[in-house]
Amino acid sequence: MEKQTKIPKSTMIIAWVVVFGAMAPLLDSTMINIAINNLADSFHSNVTTVQWAVTGYLLATGVAVPFSSWLLNKFDGKAVFIFGEVLFGIGSIFSALAPNIQLLIVARLIQGFAGGLIMPLLTTLIVQTAGAAVMGQMMATVGLPMIIGPLIGPVIGGIIIKFMSWHWIFWINVPVVLISLALIIWKMPHYPAQNREAKMDFVGILLLITASSAVIYSLVNVAHTDCFNNTTSINMLLLGVIALISYVAWAVWRKEQAVVPLQLFKFVSFDGSGLGLFIAGTILNGAMLLLPLYFQDVRDMSIINAALALLPQGLGMLFSRTLTGKLTDQIGAKYVVLGSAVITFIGTLPFYWFDQQISYWIIAVILFIRGIGAGGILTPLMADAYTGMRSEQIPAATIGTRIIQNIGSAFGSALISTVVTAYSNHQVNVFEHHLKLGKFHVSSAHMQAFINSHLEGIRLASFQQGFLVIAIAALMIILPTLLLTNKLKTAK
Repeated sequence: MEKQTKIPKSTMIIAWVVVFGAMAPLLDSTMINIAINNLADSFHSNVTTVQWAVTGYLLATGVAVPFSSWLLNKFDGKAVFIFGEVLFGIGSIFSALAPNIQLLIVARLIQGFAGGLIMPLLTTLIVQTAGAAVMGQMMATVGLPMIIGPLIGPVIGGIIIKFMSWHWIFWINVPVVLISLALIIWKMPHYPAQNREAKMDFVGILLLITASSAVIYSLVNVAHTDCFNNTTSINMLLLGVIALISYVAWAVWRKEQAVVPLQLFKFVSFDGSGLGLFIAGTILNGAMLLLPLYFQDVRDMSIINAALALLPQGLGMLFSRTLTGKLTDQIGAKYVVLGSAVITFIGTLPFYWFDQQISYWIIAVILFIRGIGAGGILTPLMADAYTGMRSEQIPAATIGTRIIQNIGSAFGSALISTVVTAYSNHQVNVFEHHLKLGKFHVSSAHMQAFINSHLEGIRLASFQQGFLVIAIAALMIILPTLLLTNKLKTAK
């Protein structure tokens, strides 16, 4: 095994400043998941529509990633970071004041764009100053908000909604942003513009936006129509495929000037990392959306109890975070991701069989196991994306992995929401049809209790289908691990 390299103190100071700068976006993204039902009730909408406040945020984050790199080339990195924080604060204020779900989704797009400026910026700055020897440890540090968010975000969100209102989920971002701005101005060094002549690939960005948005809209539309074979879904899917093919052709012509250069895919580790990050969207973000709803809708928990019920998973993620970075530096990403995927599968599949009567303590143990696995997926995937690259290729690789990760997150959230909603709608329609045909021989005195019991069973089964898809995704992520770095083999 390779000897662990100590991270310089100056690098750690920068890391912790930018990590705090990322806390507001990541806390916000986890708090809103616990508030989905509350938002649906407040706006007299449905979960599928409100879910666009999550999906739109993630898509906007992906859109902003290349702008972050472009701004870093054009302006001082410190100034760009400050701009991202201010914009996120403005988006938070607009979200808190939103009078309807449509304007909330628009405000969330502003927040997502701001978050998309912040996240790749902090990663790029740290990668360029840390060096390859401590990449795993640095990614573990940068990934700290991703671990803390799922741990305390739902609890904070639950407390806020319990004692105040959903508006304060967004108002609370304002003081956090102000503190972050003070720390950035006080402690963060200046990063001079790297290349003022840099050009933005607007055509490439537009094609990627079109491709990802069209495919996700096609998927979500299935939940509304209760049918995969509908004209809108098919047309949007075709539009997405055409846009993706067009981007490939455009990138071939633009070469290294494309927003995500195709040359990056010549690196095997980048391929494995990118595919793994995309699948991880279902494993992580799909579950982040599903679990709070499961505790509220299936187990009839209050919003604050549902938030507290998620703590074991967050503790498991925090536990694995302390080991993941070191293990990635020592043995490579391959076996870290492989082991994490297997543990995540073990911690997810039991939900396929859990019913309303299962003891919460059993669920807590399974969630803790799941957290250990889920906490070990992103860090090695992000770190291994840069293996074998020259320093000038790192910014493009950062853009590529961030775009893939955020599109995968949006796709994962939409996929799980669609699976649960479509299954539920289909089963309810079949049940109602059978009721009209008189296929159930139940007395009128017991009919209402029979209907309620059957609908509860359908609700449980729909969530079980969602967990099954997440478990399958955990197994699928094993495939790209074959392309990741294996330092044990190199050390022999």
